[in-house]
Amino acid sequence: MKLPAILLTATLLFPAAAFAQAAAPDMKTMASSADVQALIAKAKAMPPKPLISQNIVGATPYKVNLEYRAGAAAPASVHDKENELIYVIEGSGTLTTGGTLVNPTRPNPANQSGSSITGGKASPLAKGDFVMVPAGVPHQIAPDAGAIAIMSFHVPSAWPQP
Repeated sequence: MKLPAILLTATLLFPAAAFAQAAAPDMKTMASSADVQALIAKAKAMPPKPLISQNIVGATPYKVNLEYRAGAAAPASVHDKENELIYVIEGSGTLTTGGTLVNPTRPNPANQSGSSITGGKASPLAKGDFVMVPAGVPHQIAPDAGAIAIMSFHVPSAWPQP
């Protein structure tokens, strides 16, 4: 085989090999609507908690999660270095953004958590809505009557930050 043919073969095979290695062993890179509905059904069957999180798909270092929230609001959050893309899959609720965390703690070096937010802006959430929460912005989701299922995707913020 001549060198150009070897280079062409390597060029065509390398992206496939890189893609195959991109997913961690415990993450899928494809999920059907039926797969997502099965995750929601699984979350509904679990003992009630303010937040149940399950992986939908991922490719290292990124993960897309299903977050199922029923009853009371989950803790408020601030992601210091990540933007969070939210898509409402099912249900409705209220997203509060901005303001200040109440009783802030730091569960890890890159995130803050609080019992609620004071002084934030409340916005309704409904099935099909998209929201981008910038890094450093306090946010909290409270389901309306029943529950809300969202897709959550954390993306590193651009560097340097303004």
